[in-house]
Amino acid sequence: MRVAVAQFASGPDAAANRARALDLLRNAAEGGAELVVLPEAAMYPLDRPAAEITRAAETLDGPFATALTQAASALGVTAIAGMFEKVPGEQQVHNTVIAVSSQGLLGRYRKLHLYDALGQKESDALVPGRIDGDELLVLPLGEFVVGVVTCYDLRFPELFRALADRGVTVFAVSAAWVAGPLKQEHWMTMCRARAIENTSYLLAAAQPPPAYCGRSLVLDPMGVEIAGLGETEGVAAAEISSERVRSVRTALPVLLQRRYEVRPKP
Repeated sequence: MRVAVAQFASGPDAAANRARALDLLRNAAEGGAELVVLPEAAMYPLDRPAAEITRAAETLDGPFATALTQAASALGVTAIAGMFEKVPGEQQVHNTVIAVSSQGLLGRYRKLHLYDALGQKESDALVPGRIDGDELLVLPLGEFVVGVVTCYDLRFPELFRALADRGVTVFAVSAAWVAGPLKQEHWMTMCRARAIENTSYLLAAAQPPPAYCGRSLVLDPMGVEIAGLGETEGVAAAEISSERVRSVRTALPVLLQRRYEVRPKP
């Protein structure tokens, strides 16, 4: 299957962000991609005041999700992208990643781990998803099973293990990895680690500098980068193979050899 990651910087014009996301989705589809991952906060930027993010948030049938669904259907692709989702009766909103295709909305993942670290406090504007039995987003797609996570989740390997336990062979990471000292090194190291330790492909779509680190990439189950972008906006595509997953897991059966399981923390 051909997959792609799209990298672009969202700004405070929601209509312009939608247009840019759809342009990149179209470019990826024209290159043969069947699965396209776009960044976290593709609908509206993260680095805005909390009240502004609340005003900009949409529902799962709002303009962003509707436009992405219509485009994915017309192009014959599955698209994964980040948005802010209204929470009824609340000022705070969810940092949500949606998956859409010709079948409509396939599911949503509400970010579990908020970025309250390194001088940032995402919880000023956002409320995390709940661990209620159905929060994890797992999507069968041809010979693959895709698991969806968001940005800061990379620092929590148990979430990836929980997805691997559900049969995931491809991780889709929508991200806006904030720039800063050592941050690009952390991004690259943890993307590779999550792929290697779970012997799975990893597709990570990020936002570019100067506010973010860029370096969107596609990694194979041994952590080899098979496609990627540096600091510029655009699309990177690669072919992924279920046989590659099987051969790596046969040679390196770490998922079978584990002695501990992952359980939700109360």
